[in-house]
Amino acid sequence: MSHQNISRSIATVHPIQLSHGRNAEVWDTQGKRYIDFVGGIGVLNLGHCHPRIVAAIQAQASRLTHYAFNAAAHAPYLEFMERLASFIPVNYPVSGMLTNSGAEAAENALKIVRAATGRSAVIAFDGGFHGRTLATLNLNGKVAPYKQKVGVLPGPVYHLPYPSADNGVSAEEALKAMQRLFSVEIDVGEVACFIFEPVQGEGGFLALDPGFAQALRRLCDEQRILLVADEIQSGFGRTGQRFGFSRLGIEPDLILLGKSIGGGLPLGAVVGRQELLDSLPRGGLGGTYSGNPIACAAALATLEEMTDEHLQAWGEVQERAIVERYRHWKSSGLCRYLGRLTGVGAMRGIELLDEQGAPASEPLNNLLASAREAGLLLMPSGKSRHIVRLLAPLTTEAEVFEEGLDILQQCLARL
Repeated sequence: MSHQNISRSIATVHPIQLSHGRNAEVWDTQGKRYIDFVGGIGVLNLGHCHPRIVAAIQAQASRLTHYAFNAAAHAPYLEFMERLASFIPVNYPVSGMLTNSGAEAAENALKIVRAATGRSAVIAFDGGFHGRTLATLNLNGKVAPYKQKVGVLPGPVYHLPYPSADNGVSAEEALKAMQRLFSVEIDVGEVACFIFEPVQGEGGFLALDPGFAQALRRLCDEQRILLVADEIQSGFGRTGQRFGFSRLGIEPDLILLGKSIGGGLPLGAVVGRQELLDSLPRGGLGGTYSGNPIACAAALATLEEMTDEHLQAWGEVQERAIVERYRHWKSSGLCRYLGRLTGVGAMRGIELLDEQGAPASEPLNNLLASAREAGLLLMPSGKSRHIVRLLAPLTTEAEVFEEGLDILQQCLARL
């Protein structure tokens, strides 16, 4: 699909035009129905047009559509931040700021850690993804297509292997690479922060090794390095808990939020230890649209739906369905390309590999096309775009979710 008024540098996975949606179903302008396992790439954990969110948007739109919080405070911002602070599962007082997106949250986190530590070096991980802005590009652990043709990027940034049972990289290997980094590349005393995803999204739904996360937390405490968790895609119930870092047995110093925080409206946040968020001078944080009243109203309605009981139940239902299907597909030899099942909870990826065990990118492209034709929208991930990521709304009706898995099964069998 192309349009003369839209940059050709923007890539669209599916050549369709959507008209409307309801929970986990969307319809294109031709009236064709699709089951949505993309969810706006992790934005719609509560589905398309959730009634409670729509009502909150409509009510707020009739009162105040916008005011810049840097000019004057407004109730939706204040109410949402109070509720968000109590939603973050840490044992310290939480402070934060709202942003327009997850990438902007990451950008502001870089400012905060520099101000708080007096250091500038950042350590990120292979396969990580933290945004498309110039500074966040350098954090990403992947060159193509994000870093191509843009020249020198802001730094200094260093990368380590991402240890996960899903990619075969052990905690010991990652720790050894870290020792080499501090021996050869940079003095540990110059590092401001580590930034990591508890479950990598763009990287292929790889779940971080808990033992490594705990060793990293100890190192950061010893060396006065800050630990930044990017929960932009893994947060708000996607892993079956409020946030993915809880399964690691650690508490980060800063947390990056976005995607499903706003129930479909543009919103992000940086939250964490209050003393860190106060590191910059007054006026050093903020933005014209950051914390727009309508987005805040939608986000507040989103949090009101995300009780622990709901999140656990939603996550368990989807996880059970995905794992049971995958095991059946694997044991029955459904598809010669079927590799590992990655991720945790309802944040799952299905790897496609060729006979030599190499990434099978072309079969995945064929799978995306055949599934779309059959009425299922899927999204690729992984360094080689060989992993299908499953991001259906957590609220997907059981029969619709099973219908989507049926379509996926049929399409895998035809590869």
